[in-house]
Amino acid sequence: MIQDVLDLHTHTIASGHAYNTLYEMARSASEKGVSLLGITEHSPGIPGACHPFYFINFKVVPRELYGVKLMLGCELNIIDYEGHVDLEPRYCRGLDFAIASIHDPCYTQGTIAQNTAAYVNAMKNPIVQIIGHPDDGRFPVDYETLVCAAKEYHVLLEVNASSLHPKCHRKNARENYRTMLELCKKHQVSIIMDSDAHCEADVGNHKRAHDLLEEMAFPQELIANTSIALAAQYIPWLNQPIYTGVSTND
Repeated sequence: MIQDVLDLHTHTIASGHAYNTLYEMARSASEKGVSLLGITEHSPGIPGACHPFYFINFKVVPRELYGVKLMLGCELNIIDYEGHVDLEPRYCRGLDFAIASIHDPCYTQGTIAQNTAAYVNAMKNPIVQIIGHPDDGRFPVDYETLVCAAKEYHVLLEVNASSLHPKCHRKNARENYRTMLELCKKHQVSIIMDSDAHCEADVGNHKRAHDLLEEMAFPQELIANTSIALAAQYIPWLNQPIYTGVSTND
């Protein structure tokens, strides 16, 4: 059984279409044994999402709640084939980390080559550490190019448990993940499981992702959830003392 200690893709009511507060999400993480929780509100292109000012006020938020370490980031929208995102650099500088994703309201479907270029160009942005749910058949991609680019630019590819829900609107996610994961094994590219929770009940719920990875005998050493140290190889913020446990006292 895969042992995972973190969930880095979750949303609160600040995203406009989720159902719980930050404190409720952290409490749920604590109850479920999640050691590290990432809150990644949607960037402004999603209807109802928070104002950019939200992303420059993280100093007021405790970095540990109910015994759970907290990271504050953003799920950025990829908005074009050049991989641009919809949050200005001055706001991105305040993020602990960022996920870059394609969402229907913010992106015009392109060809396989154009959609692939959008993801690859987003990976070149140093603020981006995770590519979110690259599984939607409505935006087909060349998975070999995607996986090789993730290796080149040292970015994690997400296996999104929400995409694997039978009622999810994303198309052919399971089949697309099987293709992507086989290529990740071939090229030794790491992935991260995320819940994409929009409700506290789903915090840390990676079961559908677990089941798929175990079915495919995916190597645990390529799963960033298994240790904070492994995830820190991709997300520099995790080398901060609060996450490493290193004392800052003289």
